[in-house]
Amino acid sequence: MLVDEDPEKAYRHAAYARRKASRLSTVREASGIAAYTVGKWQEALADLRAARRMSGRDNFLAVMADCERGLGRPERALEIASDPAAANLDTADRIELRIVAAGARRDMGDTKAALAELQVPELKERRARPYVARLFYAYADVLEELGRTDDAREYFARASSVDREGVTDADERLAVLEGVELVDIDVEDGIVWTDVEEDGGSEEFVEAPRDRRNEAEDLGDQGEERRGARDERRESDDRRDDRVDDGGRDDSEESPEPEERSEDEARDDRPEDGDREDDGARDEPENAPEPEERTESEDSSKNEEHEDDRDRDRD
Repeated sequence: MLVDEDPEKAYRHAAYARRKASRLSTVREASGIAAYTVGKWQEALADLRAARRMSGRDNFLAVMADCERGLGRPERALEIASDPAAANLDTADRIELRIVAAGARRDMGDTKAALAELQVPELKERRARPYVARLFYAYADVLEELGRTDDAREYFARASSVDREGVTDADERLAVLEGVELVDIDVEDGIVWTDVEEDGGSEEFVEAPRDRRNEAEDLGDQGEERRGARDERRESDDRRDDRVDDGGRDDSEESPEPEERSEDEARDDRPEDGDREDDGARDEPENAPEPEERTESEDSSKNEEHEDDRDRDRD
């Protein structure tokens, strides 16, 4: 909304609308809220009273009471807070009115009465609601003023835990009570603090809450070890793949080197002369036919037969 982003510009727009349509309750209400955001208490109070008469709604009683405080009239603020119509307000508006009434009590110097104004059943609320965060914060603020530091620390911590919209500065107030300085806010990791050194020395960073800090450190160390082991395995696999690509095989599986043999073993393996002759004899065919030998009588008989054949031919 414009009233949250640029209150001065919102006030100028509302004032212009009020001049043009002052008989509309919505315009008077918007004009009163815009004047309230820029600290124009009297103007805001007049517009909100007019809007209440026109609309019959009481949901801005808390703003009207706070305007009375701004004008230095806490007694009138308490009168508005005790209006019978306040009983019909919804929870958020009723809590806001009690917070304003507690502030008025503190303005009058009655801190214990201010604490009593805030002791309502909603102090046991655990849901994250803006009005719950504001209630816890106001209650812790009064406790700190009364010197009840431990109780104040507890309720500032509660306000911080339920303040999802950042309507309070409970984190900073809690840091002051803890003796640390808020230096950063991380949505995932939580709030990061640093010790406040009186002598302006070095700062030691810690994380709140402290139990989560120790757990995060342990998990971080384990994560680093797992990442280191995983990187080593990946590098080993890459080296093995490179060797396989270069040599066509994995060099890690080395082929056995030939064994060196002594001269005596080599001499024993050489065949002897007799063995070589036997091997040569075995190479010849065993059943080769022997050449036929003819006698002299067979040759003479054959010659005589040839001569007889020639004589017959002549005749």
